[in-house]
Amino acid sequence: MRLLIGKMPSMQRPPSTDQHDEDPRGQPGEDLRGRPSIHDSGTATGSPATAAQLSRLARQLQQQLDSPATLQHAVHWAVQLIPGAQHASISLVRRRRQITSAAATDELPRRFDDLQQQLGQGPCLEAMYEQHTVRVHDLAGEARWPVLAQRWAQVGVRSALCLQLFVHGQDLGALNVLSTRTGAFGDEAEHVGLLVASHAALALAAVLQVEGLNQANVTRAVIGQAEGILMERFKISAQVAFALLARISQDSNRKLRLVAEDLVRTGQVPAPPTGRARQDSY
Repeated sequence: MRLLIGKMPSMQRPPSTDQHDEDPRGQPGEDLRGRPSIHDSGTATGSPATAAQLSRLARQLQQQLDSPATLQHAVHWAVQLIPGAQHASISLVRRRRQITSAAATDELPRRFDDLQQQLGQGPCLEAMYEQHTVRVHDLAGEARWPVLAQRWAQVGVRSALCLQLFVHGQDLGALNVLSTRTGAFGDEAEHVGLLVASHAALALAAVLQVEGLNQANVTRAVIGQAEGILMERFKISAQVAFALLARISQDSNRKLRLVAEDLVRTGQVPAPPTGRARQDSY
């Protein structure tokens, strides 16, 4: 998983009429990933209490055993730590197509994700695709997503702060905090949000790495068991047994792991991938 890296195709949007049109963060073309939004005025100040809570967040995220628990802890802490936050979600886009709520504090952010998916526009999508922080003061009057602005009342969201969480191949993620009040998020909310998103992204990357290793070990084990069944039953070598499983997988357009799992579970050898006699395939 690559954190906050890799450029994705930009979403088209109408020119903003916001008074902060001039981007204070840098020159045109400068990489803005992991940086504050155009609304940031540089007035945020930290506090020892916030630092202590962020440290506690980091420790708790590291203790989670799987990705769903990690993401759920992240949205819970986002509401606790980010000033103005009432609701939070982590949105995912699989293969740059469909947006889903991987974790949410309640149903409101899920409905907000669904509406953005339906309309094909919104702050969460922009944070993921354009890879920068997006702050919305009042969704009802937002010119960047006019259709969404007209339908904000369907979910009741007025303010939003969306931060890209990760880029993993064609999969994208964003941390979104929402409020039913206008102007809920200021500079401090952005800076704390960026820290929360960084902690969540690092913890998620570590968990996914462990999950990948565990899945690889499980896959190797089940394929080995399937090979053993074929070797014992037909008195063939491990190499021939694996070749048979691979051929069945290819001809049936099924993953090798699934073919092996079926064989181990049922004890039944799949039919030969051709019309030839079974013993010819072995």
